[in-house]
Amino acid sequence: MDSRSSSPTDSRRSGAGPLAGVRVLDLSAYIAGPYGCALLADQGADVIKIEPPDGDNLRQYPSTLTSESRAFLGVNRSKRGIVLDLKRAHDHATLLRLVREADVLVHNFRPSVPARLGIDFERLQLINPRLIYCAVSGYGEDGPMKDKAGYDQVLQTLTGMCALQGKRGGPPEIIYGSVVDYYAAALLSGGVASALYERERSGLGQFVGVSLLRSALTMQSARMIWAEGEGLDIGRDMRSGGVTGIHPTREGHIYISANTPRFWQALCEKTGLSELAADPRYDSVRKRAQAAAQIVPQLHAALAARDALEWEALFGDEVPCAAARRIEDMFEHPQVLAEGIVAPIEHPSVGRYRGVAQSIKFGRTPGPAAFAAPQLGQDTEAVKRELDESGTVAARERG
Repeated sequence: MDSRSSSPTDSRRSGAGPLAGVRVLDLSAYIAGPYGCALLADQGADVIKIEPPDGDNLRQYPSTLTSESRAFLGVNRSKRGIVLDLKRAHDHATLLRLVREADVLVHNFRPSVPARLGIDFERLQLINPRLIYCAVSGYGEDGPMKDKAGYDQVLQTLTGMCALQGKRGGPPEIIYGSVVDYYAAALLSGGVASALYERERSGLGQFVGVSLLRSALTMQSARMIWAEGEGLDIGRDMRSGGVTGIHPTREGHIYISANTPRFWQALCEKTGLSELAADPRYDSVRKRAQAAAQIVPQLHAALAARDALEWEALFGDEVPCAAARRIEDMFEHPQVLAEGIVAPIEHPSVGRYRGVAQSIKFGRTPGPAAFAAPQLGQDTEAVKRELDESGTVAARERG
């Protein structure tokens, strides 16, 4: 995509990925924009995180790590970091110099802010017509809510996710884990990659818009169906109910999915409830959901004979299930280790830690090894030297 090597002065970027040679300027903060850029870094892009003097606010979030925010480390891996105050003329000029050589710029300012900062798409396109300009917003670029601040749980609540997450007849419930932000990050990564692919044909950059509103509704595409002539107040809950769900055992809980005839048969046989499998009153998912009050107590009585991990081993491949674990258990889980999802990373102040290292597996172009999120401004001088060196080379070529 670009003949320029990705960060020739930085040995941490060694290892070809499918986006090697692509430079990304990450002006975003919090989760959606920064993690979308981390996904691009996983694929080999040289990502430069550009922060204001007081840093990304995520650095200040509560953390049991004393020297750095756990959230910031997790969201900003494999980036270089510089500090620019875009309200100062010299730093603004530095950003424009970076834009001339960049492939992608990502920000999450509200739609009215970029023009005030002199970094709107129209202005930067004149400087670099090949620039992919990605704006992450709460509600999009148009409409009455476009300039409202958008946050994950605000959008969850607005778009019905919390209402459907709650128990039937109960109050709305938040889905913790910033799911809207992380899905928006995936949309960012995919949208930018598609725009880069199209640029290979047209030679031109373009605007890419990602919003938390789009993310929250795209996640619910199976619910967002309204047929002509259909009433609005209809069932949109995708839960099958009944047997499928989390159940108590002698010790711990286990999630069981037994929606197909084969899995339902296996579950009944493994738990000693074969008579349920042979009963025509329970021979479909719908029937079992309607008869949950009769089936679930019997299932719970059977599951009380063993621990959750014992049931998981007994069900094996015959019944889709998982014993409920803590996130901490994932660091040593054999499947996670086999897939190489987690790897050791060194950080100047935190020291050695383990974290997510690769989000996608590529066979021929696996990409570089992950490295730690940057300390505030740690690469500012190095990046400015690169700009000076590239400017000198360009002047010589023109001469």
